[in-house]
Amino acid sequence: MNHRILVIDDNPAIHADIRKILGKQAHSSAFMEDAEAVLFGDAQTDDTAVLFEIDSAYQGQEGLEKIQQSLVAQNPYALAFVDVRMPPGWDGIETISRIWEVYPELQVVICTAYSDYSWEEMTRRVHKSDSVLILKKPFDNIEVLQMAHALTKKWFLTHEAKSQLTNLDRMVSLRTEELQQANQRLTLEISERSQAEDQLRLSEERFAKAFKSSPIPMCILSIEQQRYLDVNDSYIEMTGYSRGELLGRSALDLNLWPNVESRTEILRQLTAGRAIRNLESHIRTKIGHERTTLLSAELITLGIDAYALISEHDISQRLQLEAQLRQAQKMEAIGHLAAGVAHDFRNILTVILGHANLRLMSKGLDEKVTESLRQISEAAQRASNLTRQLLAFSRKQIIQLQAIDLNDLIAQLSSMLVRLIGEHITLDCRYDHDLPFTEADSCSIEQILMNLVVNARDAMPEGGRLTISTSLAVIDTDYVSKNSEATPGKYVCMTVVDTGCGMDDATMERLFEPFFTTKEVGKGTGMGLATVYGIVKQHNGWSEVTSQPGHGTTFKVYIPASDRKQPPAEKKNIVTRDFAGDETILIVEDEEPVRRFVSDLLQEYGYQVRIASSGLEALRVWREHSGDIDLLLTDVVMPESISGLQLAEKLLADKQSLKVIYTSGYSIELLDTHFQSRTRVNFLPKPYHPLKLAEAVRECLDT
Repeated sequence: MNHRILVIDDNPAIHADIRKILGKQAHSSAFMEDAEAVLFGDAQTDDTAVLFEIDSAYQGQEGLEKIQQSLVAQNPYALAFVDVRMPPGWDGIETISRIWEVYPELQVVICTAYSDYSWEEMTRRVHKSDSVLILKKPFDNIEVLQMAHALTKKWFLTHEAKSQLTNLDRMVSLRTEELQQANQRLTLEISERSQAEDQLRLSEERFAKAFKSSPIPMCILSIEQQRYLDVNDSYIEMTGYSRGELLGRSALDLNLWPNVESRTEILRQLTAGRAIRNLESHIRTKIGHERTTLLSAELITLGIDAYALISEHDISQRLQLEAQLRQAQKMEAIGHLAAGVAHDFRNILTVILGHANLRLMSKGLDEKVTESLRQISEAAQRASNLTRQLLAFSRKQIIQLQAIDLNDLIAQLSSMLVRLIGEHITLDCRYDHDLPFTEADSCSIEQILMNLVVNARDAMPEGGRLTISTSLAVIDTDYVSKNSEATPGKYVCMTVVDTGCGMDDATMERLFEPFFTTKEVGKGTGMGLATVYGIVKQHNGWSEVTSQPGHGTTFKVYIPASDRKQPPAEKKNIVTRDFAGDETILIVEDEEPVRRFVSDLLQEYGYQVRIASSGLEALRVWREHSGDIDLLLTDVVMPESISGLQLAEKLLADKQSLKVIYTSGYSIELLDTHFQSRTRVNFLPKPYHPLKLAEAVRECLDT
């Protein structure tokens, strides 16, 4: 018997209570003797009183560690009392689930003063209801004692049953060996031949039923000639051959084994008496596709000949899904890294680009100084474009969704695309005239098309044909089962097909990784298709690529269709080029170089400036000068737990006429429900040109 009990509860008083209840004096009561007699069918005597061994843990993690230590010491616990609520850390349900992952035999009593979970929810989460009881707090001493006796007894009976099953398996194995020996003797003894044949026929019938109906592909193969004696329906379905094509023929004749040496070694091991279990192998289908399988094999004897009973579980789809999951996780991790780099880098570029352009606006500069400043500005602008591509890949750029007609967008770009690809490539545009609208950012879709067209152009240096087409795709569950990125619904599909050099499988696996390129050094950044990947994902769509070396490439981009219509074009007000003013502007920016640059620039244009490095400091400035401040220029992400959005809300509640401009180098913060619900938002992405900042300020104040 095992009377080890672990109490997992953050309340030390509960541990003390359970120790008192399960002490030796509690077991000597007549009531418990009667209760145990009823439960287990045998009367208890005083000399059999149980003294439970009780250990304590005050958090779920500590309880799991004690369970693991007891298993290593081969002195496991039989029962655990687990509290439902144990802040902080795991609650009781998560603790039980984690413990059962390493020790499913543990019996559990859930202690709760009030239930955070229904019984259905608890059983759904822990997946087992036959090893758990619920004990309401405050609990009755007798009830605790009964549960301790009953569940430790159950633990013992469960282990004893397992032991009996083990012995039974051993007896079955011994009996099987005896029957095989008897069968051999009966084969030699002519007088008992009839009885042996009857038993053999009965055994074959049972085996045949299990063999034929098994969902796992199975076959019986001759050891010497390697010919198929029999195959089941699952094996036929996996290989693509008919039963007649397989029976009597060799696997070598049918070219079913991609690696003949490994299969020959398997048969050699079977002949030596060693069984094969879950060995990863490969098999070639009738149409030439290779399938990955988990192979198990046993040596069987039919008559006087030796055969291999082989089962091959097809795991090709599972491996493909695992590879897709690993790829998605890798792309997600790269995306987070790219977004973080872009955010910090944009603040730096804001200062570089801003000061360089400020000096370029000065009069009387030396020609060499002017050229150096121009080179700095152009380099900073290229770096800015790169960070924008990184944000597009990581799906953290701002997009303005509106109903667009993809056919019209492609038609408007077609003349520019012709000049882009050159005269040696023929452009063919094919439109589905019944194509619905799609809710997307038109600039982002244009960027997708431009990147795909440039990629196709570079794949056809000697010329060729580039085909751009649109179509409506209705995705069902069958399609989703074959493509993990797809979801059911209606989608607008844009297809770009080139007749270029194509790609091999190794290139396609890394196609959308940032900075991966097959072009020569200096010929490409490797961000074109990475940007396509990020934009499509941000629009809740996906991309599909098919290609073969020498046979061109096909890109398909799926964007959700929309029932919305395009709104009428709005007339834009003409903005004056005179950006000067005398209004007061509150600048809130946590980066000191950026804050100083913006302050100096706006002061040069005549504005009165108040500055703050955080939201809290901005609130202090506001309390002193709120009547004078006309515009708030704030970064979106700031320290001290007050973002630019929250700051603007507080100030607008105090002064509704206040104008606000948001700025950020990392745009995911703006994807906020409250932010998106506003009819108009002034946003200036970093890095920005000094004139662009001055123009945005003047336009916002004049609106």
